[in-house]
Amino acid sequence: MARRKTPRRRSRRSFSIINALESLTYAEILSRGITGTGVMGFITGNTDLSQSLQRVPNYNSSGQALMGGGEGVAYTTQMVTLGANEISLGDLLSNPSLAVGTMADNLSSNIVPMAVGAATTAVTFNVGKRLLRKPINNINRNLMKPLLGAGIKL
Repeated sequence: MARRKTPRRRSRRSFSIINALESLTYAEILSRGITGTGVMGFITGNTDLSQSLQRVPNYNSSGQALMGGGEGVAYTTQMVTLGANEISLGDLLSNPSLAVGTMADNLSSNIVPMAVGAATTAVTFNVGKRLLRKPINNINRNLMKPLLGAGIKL
């Protein structure tokens, strides 16, 4: 007679508030480093990303304006990006090439602070969870489970 396999019992996955806060912290670090604004600012921000040509005085290495033909100061035109300090979802959808380029520049200039922020966040949450293990279990057992059910925990 063949052996009967018993199905594996799986515990119900529950929603952890602390893990959600940790994930939100990581999202905020990435969002501020790449887009220049937080998660909510990225979603609800203004669509104001554009480029324009601007005439700028041409200066020499000592900081003096160069003289042009007969008009006084010589000018050069350069492309200026407007609204690039905060990239929003609307900017990404309306002008994707400019938004992605700006986000890549922000990422390359903010990679070290973002890495430090992510590392300190990981250490802080791990140490905090270990130090507060007993109070968190007490809250989950005595408040969360009776009031909110088995699907949500701290």
